Amino acid sequence: MMQREETDGHARNGTTVGDGARLTHVEHGFGPVWDAHSRVLVLGSMPSPKSREAAFYYMHPRNRFWPVMEALFADPADPTDLAGDSPSSRRAFALRHHVALWDVIASCDIVGASDASIRNAVPNDLTPILGGAPIGRIVTTGAKAAQLYRRLIAPGLAGMGFDVPTTPLPSTSPANASMSLERLVDVYREAFREAGLPVATAPTDASM
Repeated sequence: MMQREETDGHARNGTTVGDGARLTHVEHGFGPVWDAHSRVLVLGSMPSPKSREAAFYYMHPRNRFWPVMEALFADPADPTDLAGDSPSSRRAFALRHHVALWDVIASCDIVGASDASIRNAVPNDLTPILGGAPIGRIVTTGAKAAQLYRRLIAPGLAGMGFDVPTTPLPSTSPANASMSLERLVDVYREAFREAGLPVATAPTDASM
């Protein structure tokens, strides 16, 4: 059974935290992306305000998730094989390359898009995806998603007999300024390659 996160102080909607910012209760608001051919499930924490506004994943214009996906999966021989900018084109791109998308959290109290502020997280139920698609690997994007997945979801899945390897990956958010796009591509390339998906090879230095 999935469980609710226990938090110190039982913060609630409107509670002031840390630097005086106020928590807001948010619901995820839109469902997962997957089909019967999906092989890797990508889990974030909770969609940002921009993503909730667009009702789709990683929609902040400076988030590097979709540039990373294009660098790994876009077919250079097919100029139409791009993620694009719209939810519909990005959904199609993910499914075309056997990538499922969802988030760890169904609802929580949060300040803006700050993962560090998350309180009272209620997890999503992953069993419909894991039971309906050949998911061979779960990857989490960002430290908070990995932490909450391990705490709130993994024990319940193990108890139900789901044994899916999990790889924690760095956040593609612009807040993760220490990671360049090139470094993110390298790290994500290795994870998806290990999961068995065909990815573009790293470019070679022609001067070497």
